[in-house]
Amino acid sequence: MSQTLLIQQALVHDAVQETPYHADILAENGKIINIAPRLDEKSILPTHIIDAAGLEIYPGFVEAHCHLGLDGYAVGFEGADFNEMTDTLTPHLSAIDALNPLDESVRHAMEAGVTCVASGPGSSNVLGGTFAVYKTAGKRIDDMVVKEKAAMKCAFGENPKRCYKDKDTYSRMSIAAQLRMMLDKTKEYLARQEAAGEDILKRPPYDPKLEALIPVIKGELPLKAHVHQANDIYTAIRIAKEYGLKLALDHCTDGSLIADDLAKEGYPVAVGPTLTHATKFELKNKSFATPGDLARAGCQVSIVTDSPVIPQQFLPLCAGLAVKSGMDEFEALKAITINAARHIGVERRVGSLELGKDADFVITDGNPLVSDTKVRYVIINGSVTFRHEPT
Repeated sequence: MSQTLLIQQALVHDAVQETPYHADILAENGKIINIAPRLDEKSILPTHIIDAAGLEIYPGFVEAHCHLGLDGYAVGFEGADFNEMTDTLTPHLSAIDALNPLDESVRHAMEAGVTCVASGPGSSNVLGGTFAVYKTAGKRIDDMVVKEKAAMKCAFGENPKRCYKDKDTYSRMSIAAQLRMMLDKTKEYLARQEAAGEDILKRPPYDPKLEALIPVIKGELPLKAHVHQANDIYTAIRIAKEYGLKLALDHCTDGSLIADDLAKEGYPVAVGPTLTHATKFELKNKSFATPGDLARAGCQVSIVTDSPVIPQQFLPLCAGLAVKSGMDEFEALKAITINAARHIGVERRVGSLELGKDADFVITDGNPLVSDTKVRYVIINGSVTFRHEPT
């Protein structure tokens, strides 16, 4: 039986047009099928109607970089799964094998309107494994995944140096050298595979790490680079160009210092987590002004929490603080909706209110970038997953 949802007369912020407008939105079987000034409910006979007059509707918020579901609420470091500390090179690891959607932090995110997240390995490793993109409602991760392998995590700077200084990584030069070594090995491994064709006896011995990097070498899977300092950002770009790789730049703490260069390069940038202390040297330029500076320069900007560094439910607050520090409000909205979706390669499904996209909505009683605004409904795949009735 077809399931239809009709949302009536909300003020629509679709993340496409800067000016909001009043409209009805019709969703069927989890997809947006109509947006119009008025829709006749008698001809539609919807399964569920929400009278949203006086309320505002937004796309479900999208987090482009976090560890939600890999770290746990009230679990502590020993129970967390977002860093593999036994080996600095672990590209064969996949976030989907550790994500726990029943953790309370996932519910907290959903109730705040964060409906889709990219979650994956942390930044201890030069190569950490693949990020997965999933919706924040459900109990079985297989049923929640939007994109099982969205990007390959790599990390530059102080984290790999600190975590592996007693093993094999003591400098930024070592980090870059190890990444190049793995990329070169993968190119050779792939060439031997292709030369062998169907002759299994001539194929190189199976190597799970190199197998995981083949989509990166082929340009099918982007590197998701943990970069704070300007020199690390440039190193990530240098290596991506050397090997013809796709690249997304995450954190970009020094982004304001090199905004003009980043705009010319054209790689997507994600900024954050900013609502924290500068706990290490490479964070000394941390500022909520950075997203606005990058957007004005012409970059595609996302804002991220890196949860649990900042609890995931505060993603809209981080966007609001960027506005307070000078970012255009529409750019800030895009930074947690359509730009974030583009950053992780799921913009055809989420991030804006357009026909054919997933019916993921946040209905609020005001501007969600302002701290006293309340979320009234969260809807994921056309189903109400959270509802708050004012007292």
